[in-house]
Amino acid sequence: MKAVLQYRASPGFRDRLVQMASAADIEAVVVDETDDAGFAREIAEAEVLLHVLKPVTATMIAAAPRLRLIQKIGVGVNTIDLEAAKLRSVAVANMPGTNSQAVAEITLALILATLRRLNYFDLLIRRGQGWTPDLAVIDTVGEICGKIVGFVGFGAVPSRLAPALKALGARVIYAEREPRKTEVAEHRELGELLQTADIVSLHAPLTENTRQLINAEALAQMKPGAILINTARGELIDQVALVDALKGGRLRGAGLDVFDREPVDPSDPLLALANVVVTPHVAWLTQETLERSLGVAIENCQRIRRDEPLLHRLT
Repeated sequence: MKAVLQYRASPGFRDRLVQMASAADIEAVVVDETDDAGFAREIAEAEVLLHVLKPVTATMIAAAPRLRLIQKIGVGVNTIDLEAAKLRSVAVANMPGTNSQAVAEITLALILATLRRLNYFDLLIRRGQGWTPDLAVIDTVGEICGKIVGFVGFGAVPSRLAPALKALGARVIYAEREPRKTEVAEHRELGELLQTADIVSLHAPLTENTRQLINAEALAQMKPGAILINTARGELIDQVALVDALKGGRLRGAGLDVFDREPVDPSDPLLALANVVVTPHVAWLTQETLERSLGVAIENCQRIRRDEPLLHRLT
């Protein structure tokens, strides 16, 4: 069996994949996302595509006559043409929960970095100006304690974060279509959450109903001086409206791991704002997440080979 990982994998990730695949008698090939020719060559004989970020199109699926499984390394499958996979009888599976700890931790990191303006102070001290900050910036620095944190969506990541935030002195609320049984957070309708929360953190899947969920109207509802965190999907936010809200002072800041277009353009107006903390869609990316993810991927490769039910199959 041959499996192709289309990703700019680190040496450690590459070596661990090859090691685990070899132990399961699977040929694993890694192709950089920018190497279209190399991918076309390798996928032609592959039975499994290990998918990370680059969209899986109908054309790509058609170029892989032996393909039996598209295994998402992560959770969101909005980057896969599910209809094309279904038409070709190619199974699609994801791996919920494998990256929850990593995403929870970077969400907390972005909350703290945005509240404490860490990017501003880091750059200032590197310039030799650390002890002469803009005093107006000092007035924007805050703590988690005493704040209301609002989660839009309340899955695995918010469930892990809520107890930690409560321990730090925050009150936690959440918006979800169906309220859940929990003692660490209170359910609110989305409009009330936006009006109430000091910190709004997005954890919803990307669907046609959630695309640009946080638009100009939603941003106008948010509490003046609130911060917005997004470690879910960039398209949940209208970025043009977000820039306006940040420039106009409606929001204190934003912490973003995802963008509506990726890689994000260096000229994007968001990147020019000092009150925005950014990371390049790496919330999920830790050694521990990769180890858990490869375990699921190799198991599903073996199940495909044995014609057994797949873990977390979606189509």
